[in-house]
Amino acid sequence: MLPAMAIRDWPIDERPREKLLARGAEALSDAELLAILLRNGRRGRSAVQLAREILENFSSLRKLIAADRVRFCAEPGLGPARFAELRAAVEIARRQLAETLRNGPSLASPRATRDFLIARLRDLEHEVFCCLYLDNRHRLIHFEQLFRGTIDGASVFPREIVKQALQWNSAAVIVAHNHPSGVAEPSQADELITQRIKHALALVDIRLLDHIIVGDGASVSLAERGVL
Repeated sequence: MLPAMAIRDWPIDERPREKLLARGAEALSDAELLAILLRNGRRGRSAVQLAREILENFSSLRKLIAADRVRFCAEPGLGPARFAELRAAVEIARRQLAETLRNGPSLASPRATRDFLIARLRDLEHEVFCCLYLDNRHRLIHFEQLFRGTIDGASVFPREIVKQALQWNSAAVIVAHNHPSGVAEPSQADELITQRIKHALALVDIRLLDHIIVGDGASVSLAERGVL
């Protein structure tokens, strides 16, 4: 078996880092992007070859990012340092999107929050109930994971949502939760808790704009369904 050619010996326009600088990150494959984070390969494998093997073993980039620490570190060529680096990169992207929501246009339209919520919630194995607290222009003040449950459900307390909404001086609230099953279709219980939260917030003159349910890459707006 011939030794792998080091990336430094590749043509310049084929090296991931140089390719990114010349053509932009969108021009790179998943393996090339991962190779830049890995920086080095293993004996007999370049960083790109190692990245391809890792993605093949995890089936996809998404499943690699969603892997827990034990599974991630068990993969040859990975370890705690690379786990920390990848988690940091993902969190930076999430915070950048959250910052865009804070400084961007109004969130009165359910579509404005979906990408953010899908990125935050879709790969979780447990159910999480979140609140987005908005100002009087419907811009994001604060995002919070308020309740955490099991894959079967989460206990949601409207009074706690009201308490936090008042603390953040919110004029409106959007709530959201994920369905770890991957199916975003709302249950009867989802509709009932939505009405309870709406009525509790109305007592302190705060509007509930929407309840968004996140599944496997998809989401459902209860406002669009006419529940609110």
